[in-house]
Amino acid sequence: MSTTAPNASSAPRGHDPLATLGSLPGVPDAVDSVRKAVDAVYGHRVMRRRSNEVTSEAALRAARGSAALSGADWALEEVRRRSDFGAAADALTVGAALRLTAEAGQLLSIWRQSPVRVLARLHLVAAGGAGTGTGTGDGVAGETVGRPRLAGEPVVETPGPDSPKPLIEAPLPAADEVAGRLNGLSELVIAGSSAPALVTAAVVHGELLALRPFGSYNGLVARAAERIVLIGSGLDPKSICPSEVGHAELGRAAYVAAFDGYLSGTPDGMAAWITHCGRAVELGVRESTAVCEALQRGAA
Repeated sequence: MSTTAPNASSAPRGHDPLATLGSLPGVPDAVDSVRKAVDAVYGHRVMRRRSNEVTSEAALRAARGSAALSGADWALEEVRRRSDFGAAADALTVGAALRLTAEAGQLLSIWRQSPVRVLARLHLVAAGGAGTGTGTGDGVAGETVGRPRLAGEPVVETPGPDSPKPLIEAPLPAADEVAGRLNGLSELVIAGSSAPALVTAAVVHGELLALRPFGSYNGLVARAAERIVLIGSGLDPKSICPSEVGHAELGRAAYVAAFDGYLSGTPDGMAAWITHCGRAVELGVRESTAVCEALQRGAA
């Protein structure tokens, strides 16, 4: 993180840098808007009897949205129908996104104790326990999966010979910087914060995009980590507000532009990233509200 963004390793004891971000211009309004939207969907009558169905549908749509941001923009029904997620880059990406949305809710207790362990697990799940690709169609050694990259190791967002151009093209931090900043992020999470869940989720998401700590699937892992924060914070305990849907709906260009604000580390840039993430959650809420309405009508 930049000098303006929160940095646990340099913050004085007792200082809550995430809370500082929560007071940036526009952020309190975004937090309030998200809270009202989430409360409204949780109050829907369908949630009293069929919340598990809404959760399952939200997970499917979240996976589709996250995969779309990583270049695998499949129709929802294609994601629902397919069972083969083989060698093509887009199929690998969709399969990885589906596994991550299924796994995220199982890691909440570990996240509070060791975020780095959870991130390693998420990468292992995304890679399917196998080696990642080099972008030339060759596999790399399985020991690169499930751990932060070492010096000299490449980053290829999606394995396979037809790997798309990466969405995030900012310069890669060196491996030693990645290790230090991951530790700092972990300390922030473990210490806790009075900041709203949206702020913490946005910082976790943004920092992982900035670091790209693994050899592959960093975007998918970053968005899965955002999901874990939103669930574990109590904002979205049933995981029915898929921010990934909103990020995809807002579009890849808007996602990159907002992330550039995070990279800048300026107050305006950080506020723009956090409010962008808030809008994504609201759009995810809208998607799940539509699912509730369809279930109520008997159309889903």
